[in-house]
Amino acid sequence: MSYVTDYAPAPSAIAIEHFLKRLSVETDCADVSAALKAGDQDFVLLHVVGSAEAYARRHVPGALHLPHREISTARMAAWPEDTLFVAYCAGPHCNGADQAALKLARLGRPVKIMIGGITGWADEGLPFATGAEPGDLLAVAAE
Repeated sequence: MSYVTDYAPAPSAIAIEHFLKRLSVETDCADVSAALKAGDQDFVLLHVVGSAEAYARRHVPGALHLPHREISTARMAAWPEDTLFVAYCAGPHCNGADQAALKLARLGRPVKIMIGGITGWADEGLPFATGAEPGDLLAVAAE
């Protein structure tokens, strides 16, 4: 027996439940990029870590800079209650997206994290935006 099979795989019903739960709270860089490119952005993308200067140097196109420490009921009132937020942070070594997602969920807001964060975005070879504003993926990709 290998280490892989030391523990029996879960029955399909348990696996389905597990992966549906994960997909309900996570998305990935490729899916976010595809939605942005297709103009199907039915979510608000949040860059939840770092300074305004770091955001201006490099962020995912279309993302708003809202550090997780600034998430509050008052701040989130700018969006309708059913707005889906997708939070990302620096990468797998960072828990900023998890902190933001927890705060948003506690406020009753729909939320997912973009697994991989900036590191994942770079690993996928996807373009970054610069500047103090969210930036446009098509404009950045054309550069």
